[in-house]
Amino acid sequence: MHHRTPPPPEQAAPHRAEPDARFTDELASVLSAARRRALRDGDRQIDTAHLLHSLIETDPEVREAFDGGPRLAKVLGYLVQRSIGYGLRWQGSVEDSGAVPVVGDPAADGWSPSALAAMEGALSRAASRGEGRATGLDLLAALASDAASRAVEVLGGAGVEAAWLTERVAAITAEGARPV
Repeated sequence: MHHRTPPPPEQAAPHRAEPDARFTDELASVLSAARRRALRDGDRQIDTAHLLHSLIETDPEVREAFDGGPRLAKVLGYLVQRSIGYGLRWQGSVEDSGAVPVVGDPAADGWSPSALAAMEGALSRAASRGEGRATGLDLLAALASDAASRAVEVLGGAGVEAAWLTERVAAITAEGARPV
């Protein structure tokens, strides 16, 4: 009988895109919802549009960042259309905006290179504020800052300028950081 001893924690390779202590519980829930959405839609990877859709559905602060119902409704309309045709051209392809170098098959771990870059960007935004954990607003700003991502394509199709959204999130985040 063979007993396999798992490697010590310092030798185990962490999965870069899985929720961990660096994400708030709410953001970890968003990542899980994006994974379920991709599986349900039959997509081979979780991309930035999946992240955007899950963020909007899950996080009230993210919905508030859109500053009103019409913008939000249009974005959700585009995202819903994804599963019935709008995003079919994306199926079977790897979303890669060039934000991070691709090593091997990015679909092997289930996340597009652009989605990984957005999650890293969210962590960097949180760290720049001295926060230990990234929030949904951090991820929204990171998604909107990658002009070549599917999330920005959806935003543009819905008439939401990514630059405006990035500035709006920065203003909301700055308001929350002010001492009372």
